[in-house]
Parts: sequence; C-alpha cells; structure tokens
Amino acid sequence: MNTTKSAVRAAIVLLLLALFAAACGSSDDGGDTAATGDTTDAVAETDGEAGGDEPDAPAVGFADEGCDVPTSITLVTYDSFVVSEGTLESFAADTCIEVTQVAAGDAGQLVSAAILTKDNPTADVMFGIDNTFLQRGLDAELFMPYESAMLSTVDDALQLDPENRVTPIDYSDVCVNYWIDQLPGDAPATLDDLIDPTNANSFVTMNPETSSPGFAFLLATITRYGDGWEDYWQSLVDNGVSVTAGWSDAYYGEYIAGGGERALVTSYASSPPAEVIFAEPAVDTAPSAVLFDSCFRQVEFAGILAGTEHPDEAQQLIDFMLSTTFQEDIPLNMFVYPANGDAELPEAFVEYGQLADNPATLSPQEIEANREAWTERWVEIVLG
Repeated sequence: MNTTKSAVRAAIVLLLLALFAAACGSSDDGGDTAATGDTTDAVAETDGEAGGDEPDAPAVGFADEGCDVPTSITLVTYDSFVVSEGTLESFAADTCIEVTQVAAGDAGQLVSAAILTKDNPTADVMFGIDNTFLQRGLDAELFMPYESAMLSTVDDALQLDPENRVTPIDYSDVCVNYWIDQLPGDAPATLDDLIDPTNANSFVTMNPETSSPGFAFLLATITRYGDGWEDYWQSLVDNGVSVTAGWSDAYYGEYIAGGGERALVTSYASSPPAEVIFAEPAVDTAPSAVLFDSCFRQVEFAGILAGTEHPDEAQQLIDFMLSTTFQEDIPLNMFVYPANGDAELPEAFVEYGQLADNPATLSPQEIEANREAWTERWVEIVLG
C-alpha cells in the first residue's frame, strides 16, 4: 500500500490540483481546480491570420470552402482549464472559428475580473463560473441569453438559470474522502461520524474563505444542519478538525495519501477513480472511498459575455462545448462529469467512480445573499 500511496501522490497531484478552486471558487493555493494546475497548453493562440506570409491564402485545415481568414474569438477560463491537444483545433477546422484561451485566476477572480471589464469585455465567452458564484455574475449582467439546441441533452437539475444566460458544461461533487485501511474506526456513513470521538484528530478540511472545496463543504454542512450548522462546526473543532488554506495542503500534507496522519479529508467524488487511473504499479481497487452524506454538488457553466462583437461565433462555441466531442474530453482532463447525458464516461469513472444520490444543494441566490455572513461566522467559530 505504501507503493500505491507514493505513486498516487506523484501522479494525481497534477490532476486534482486546485478542481477541482476552480472548479470552482474562492482564492486558493492553486490546488483546488481539477486538472493540471496552471496548464494552458491546450490553447489555440493565433494572430488571426492563416497562411503565413500570404494573408489572402486559404486557411489550411479549415473545412469551410472560401474561408480565407478564420474569425478569432477569446475564451476566458480559470487557470486550470485544460482540454486535449487538438480539441479546440477541431472546432476551428469545422467552423473557421479560432479560439484563443486566456486564463484569469480561480473562479472567483474570473468573475471579479469580468465585472470590472463588463463595459469593454476582453473576451467573448467565459467558462468556469460555478453555482457558488453564479448569482454574482447574473446580478452584474455579465452574460447575454442563449438557449443552445444541445440543452436537450442536459439534466434539468443542472440548468440553474431559467433565462439561459449561462449553459451547464460539467458538474462534480465535493465530498469527504477517507483512506480505507487507515481509518481509526468503522467507515463513516454520515456527517455525524466526523464528530464522533472515534474519529478525533482524523479529519482535515480547508478554509472556506480561501478554498472552493472548503467553501463547498461548509455549504454541505449548512444544508444538512440548517440553523444547527454552527453547533456542528463547534463539535468538529472540539473533535480536533484541522484546517488548511487549500486543497493540496490538506490532501498532500496532512492526509494519509500525502504522508500525513489524518484519514479523512475534504476532496472530490472523482478522487478514487483518479487514484486508480494513475497508480503505479496498477491497482484494481481504489485505496480511498467517499462519504456520500457529505457531498455538495458543484456545476460549472459557460456564458456569452454581453458586449461581444462575435455573438454568432460565441454561440457556436457554446454548442461545441456541449457536443460529445468536447464533453467526452472533460473527465480525464478536469476530473469532472460531463453535463451532456449522452456523453460516454471513461471506464475507470464507471467502475471506480460514483456520484452522490442526494448531494447537498443551495440556490445561487441563497449562496450569494449569505456568503459573507456564513464565512465570517465560520471564522469566529473555527479560527477565533
């Protein structure tokens, strides 16, 4: 098992780094969004000209006849967005629309930057705003409505904006994970098990002010316990919970997977498949499992920025991001689940992965209205 642990640590640190912030949220240490940290290699960056020194020459590789120079649009994303090489290029070949991808920090920074530049947007399409920041973006009127024909493939539960100003692209569950053979007692079944004395000093999570999975776990406890969430967190403190600034500090610092001593950690439902996929030598079972009672559902969206000079091209990019070509590329790059229900999952996700049957959810409106009060109260209880 020690060999497995070291192999997992070396391999999936590149993939689970930061999903995983990005994926979704608050400022973090770069370890909270799925995929490969600050990877932006899968970017189709061009100067808007095809054909080298002959600007009037047909663009090589573009399917549309008569496409001398492709239209260029900009896709702004969080830092850890990544797709396979050739994915955006295939869209360009089919549509004569080249996509330049620009990273703008974590999801919170992404939204804040878009609000500051809303009167003169620096991009055409945004990807990476999630349900914890969605209302902030909608209230700022960042997006123009667009109802993609591809929305028929997306579960209604993921379509959180009835005006279709944003389009669901992927989703995931933030959940407590546990290292199976190192638990101090029986496998946890509910959130109450985290405050059982048997699990004293065994759980590490993240600060919700600085980490998106940390904030998602806070939301899960608020959903489950209602007005009693403050008492629950006091019980976690009394039971020896440890808090880190970001996901990587917890997972590869205090959690057993990284050589620490704690057997329970806030992570993702897709962590066990990743541990199997990247284990060396190969393993046929995941060394960790998920406490499904602790899960909070995160949904990531793309939206066409109001003020774009290329609305038609931006709509085509949204359609492409819901196509099976793009959707089936998502799981093994960003370790989240495709929103398109017709997309096939990788075998490892089917065999070793599982989402929560009843994840915690809160409306974007409620999250935005209470974010500051909730995090301030959390700081008083846990860090005060």
